[in-house]
Amino acid sequence: MTKNYLKFRSRTLVVISLILFSWIGLSIRLFQVQVINAAKYRELGFKQAQAQIPIPAVRGNIYDKNSKPLSRNIIKYSFATYPTKISNSKNLANKLSDHFGRTAKYYNEKLNKNKNFTYLERNLSKEESKSILDDLPEGLIVERDSHRFYPNGNIAAQLIGYTDPDNLGLTGIEKQFNEYLTGTPGWVVRQLSGKGNSLPNNRLPSKAPVDGNNIQLTIDLDYQVVLQEELYRRINETEAQSGMGILINPQTGEILAMASLPDFDSNYPSKYSMEYHKNRVLTDQFEPGSTFKFVAAAAALKHQLVDLNEEFFCENGQFTFAGEIVNDHEDYGLLTFPQIIENSSNVGIIKIAERIGTKKLYRACRDFGFGMPTNISFSGESPGTLRHLTKWSGFSIASVSMGQEIAVTTLQLAMAYAAIANGGFLMKPLLVKQIIDSNGKSIYKESPEVLRKVSKPKVMKELTKMLTRVVETGTGTSAHLPGWSIAGKTGTAEKFIDGEYSKTKYISNFAGFFPSDNPQIVGVVVINEPKYGFHWGGIGAAPVFRRVVKRIINMDDSIQILKDKYHKQKPSMLVDDVFEPNNFPIKPIFTKAVYVNTDQYSNSMPDVRGMSLLQAKVILREMGYKIKFSGSGQVAWQSPKPGADIVEGSTCIIGLQ
Repeated sequence: MTKNYLKFRSRTLVVISLILFSWIGLSIRLFQVQVINAAKYRELGFKQAQAQIPIPAVRGNIYDKNSKPLSRNIIKYSFATYPTKISNSKNLANKLSDHFGRTAKYYNEKLNKNKNFTYLERNLSKEESKSILDDLPEGLIVERDSHRFYPNGNIAAQLIGYTDPDNLGLTGIEKQFNEYLTGTPGWVVRQLSGKGNSLPNNRLPSKAPVDGNNIQLTIDLDYQVVLQEELYRRINETEAQSGMGILINPQTGEILAMASLPDFDSNYPSKYSMEYHKNRVLTDQFEPGSTFKFVAAAAALKHQLVDLNEEFFCENGQFTFAGEIVNDHEDYGLLTFPQIIENSSNVGIIKIAERIGTKKLYRACRDFGFGMPTNISFSGESPGTLRHLTKWSGFSIASVSMGQEIAVTTLQLAMAYAAIANGGFLMKPLLVKQIIDSNGKSIYKESPEVLRKVSKPKVMKELTKMLTRVVETGTGTSAHLPGWSIAGKTGTAEKFIDGEYSKTKYISNFAGFFPSDNPQIVGVVVINEPKYGFHWGGIGAAPVFRRVVKRIINMDDSIQILKDKYHKQKPSMLVDDVFEPNNFPIKPIFTKAVYVNTDQYSNSMPDVRGMSLLQAKVILREMGYKIKFSGSGQVAWQSPKPGADIVEGSTCIIGLQ
């Protein structure tokens, strides 16, 4: 053999060997695939021919205490199919025609088009889709989509919050309880064609979604509307920067309404400044001023340090304490303890605070919940500011007793006044009444919870009497409503800006409850930076409380607070605002007060002769006149005389006998 032949033979053997070994290897691999691992690869192929399609859960809704919706889901249904996969298109067209009302010809044209996928109906409501959903034809694909809608727009917007495009809560209750509201998505397995298209097959596995839980709040939608409307009205009247308000059931701690203005529309949150999104009732703290004087009063009563009939000399309106000059808004002389609260004397409350002492005053502040969170089930709450006793200066006892050197939230102030109203128990504020699952079962409830006992009911009763006098004859007469007993306190505070108290920017606030003998509602109103003249708590904020109370008792028949003796009085009267017209329905109830309409006087001096001092004060102050009086009993004479043309701010002198 030649060398070339040997060389060629060697190469041929190599090639043959390679082919042989390759075939053997391929055969082994084929045996592994087809025999040994056959089940594995059949499963893999099966999976590649299928897809698990998610089915979103419907987000749970938010309701008020009376089950009125605060949020809704706008759910739309679309129906589609693969025309080439429908065995009897004529039959399907007839069924669709029966359900949706279009002609069978319309659906036949869609089904006979050479398409892999086509929509037959889109964006239908649940009501429009119900009949076909109950009897879904084979091969018909259902698509369900939803988005959040807030039927009341800006009402309780900061509280409710809003969601993102994927229905995840971003703010408010929507965020706080997103886990409960979201629900659990379901899924369905779809068979895929070679092109990856979904094929009709109703025999493949599926899992139904579990819709989200519904949340029922303690908020009363009607109360919320009233509070926001009246707060907005007063902000405009006083040209204020902003305002806050809250209504609470003092017996349970349930929050009935919570408002912060300016606000925003939850349906279009991006159109508003983020500052409008803040729930300032919880986040913003302020020096309350004289609404805080109740703390010193409560401490003095609790420890029996002051006799109710004891008189304090109020230094004719000016007093020097710890090197600082303290002024009253009027030149008071001798005042009893109740009169100090009634007339909101700074000098008088400081002298009472001196007797209390720093430790007991600080303890009283803590007992009423100041300087700490209320533990409401809502994030972002400010604890307020109460410096530890070790950081108090020599003047601090005076400042704190007057509502300075301390900062509170609107919620904290409301809960403290609720403790007065309910007889001495500091309650945890309740916001969530219950959480209800998709089957209608209650899975969570918030029950009234007492955080601590502040004082004895006897102490709170005496304090309530003082606060009632504030509204009847003191600085809070603008909150007075004839026929109804209201307790409350006014507050006027200079804003602390850049390390000093402003002389042009104020916080006007009022805190109170009604009826004072059987409290059902506690309210706090805060007006931020009203124009000068409305900065006084009794002028700026107190009228809001009166207006809110009047509207509530006229619309809510559950408010039954007049005693039997009042019901015996004839004739029956309408609860009307004797000072201003109104534009809302009024329901008849009995009242013990004489109805007096000031509209008849226009800009002239009204005739108050024969009236009680209280009636005269209420009318004259509402019309913008200052008052000086002497004597006791009913009004015997007045100057200027009735009918005289005088300007707002003039002084009327009245004599009593």
